Amino acid sequence: MIKRITKVTLVIFGLFFGYAISSMLFKVNAIGLALNYNSNDEVLGLIVGSVFAILFGLIFYFLSPKITNVSIEITNKVEVELGKVPVGQVVIGSVGLIIGLIIAYLISPVFRLIPIKILGTILTVAVYGFLGYLGIAISTKSISDLNKLPDVFKKNTSHKNTHGKSSGAKPKILDTSVIIDGRISDICKTNFIEGALIIPEFVLKELRHIADSSDSLKRSKGRRGLDILKTIQQEMDIEVRIVDNDFDDVHEVDIKLLKLAQEMNGVVVTNDYNLNKVASLQGVTVLNINELANAVKPVLLPGEEMVVTIIKEGKESNQGIAFLDDGTMIVVEGAKKKINVTMDVVVTSVLQTAAGRMIFAKPK
Repeated sequence: MIKRITKVTLVIFGLFFGYAISSMLFKVNAIGLALNYNSNDEVLGLIVGSVFAILFGLIFYFLSPKITNVSIEITNKVEVELGKVPVGQVVIGSVGLIIGLIIAYLISPVFRLIPIKILGTILTVAVYGFLGYLGIAISTKSISDLNKLPDVFKKNTSHKNTHGKSSGAKPKILDTSVIIDGRISDICKTNFIEGALIIPEFVLKELRHIADSSDSLKRSKGRRGLDILKTIQQEMDIEVRIVDNDFDDVHEVDIKLLKLAQEMNGVVVTNDYNLNKVASLQGVTVLNINELANAVKPVLLPGEEMVVTIIKEGKESNQGIAFLDDGTMIVVEGAKKKINVTMDVVVTSVLQTAAGRMIFAKPK
């Protein structure tokens, strides 16, 4: 229905536009000279005007589908972009535009005094455009600065070190894997994380896809990740910001994360080994939860004693396997037949691997 109305409107516009063109040509006697007629001939003017009206009406009729599609596409893009702007900013920007146009209206009579009429018109249009833009820019910037005042006050009062300087902590950008993992919530409770937690919308979108997956395991992981975010946001004294920065030319979420970190001068928090490697190549700082977990595991030296419970047999002959509370695996020599037995052992060596720490021991 809208397309039909648009088509009819464009055709009517074409008719009037064609007739207006013919009238303008008659005024400058262009058609009269071309056809060797007097430009004051009303019959000729009516005929030529009708021909021009029909011609431009047909042109706009055939161009109307393309014009309509382009107009709809532009309108949709404008709506999407406006949808990203807060309502308050739109209102303030509109007020700024009106003020700018009022000032331009008060100034514009000066340019009418210029002897060259076209120059005065050009300057008037330029002043309207410039002051309208300036009104929008100043008003939106002002409201942006006002919105930042509470954060600035908060930083100045609660985020200073002992020398009275701001901590200047970089924002921490969470990836999907570390949210699903869940340990970030426990780390936040300990107040080891400084600065704001940044949740990109493309990460939330990936989480929602996982939460809606047909696979029950993926679905439970996705929902758990969303619950963890909700807990951090509502129950912990830490700033959480959801940002809509996106990179349409990039499809991989990991690359988007690295680009966002470079754009915001932030740090990526993850437990993805491959993302860690790519980030180091691109000069992006990464906080790896797995590396943190390995770093805080207790350091055991050869000769130290401990009490362990043998859980299962080892891969090599006559070995038994035990685990510490943090998941560190202990290989005990000569404990193959000691399954479910608690025994005293002595550490013989410690092996650090990419997967974690492995301890070798023997019965005391």
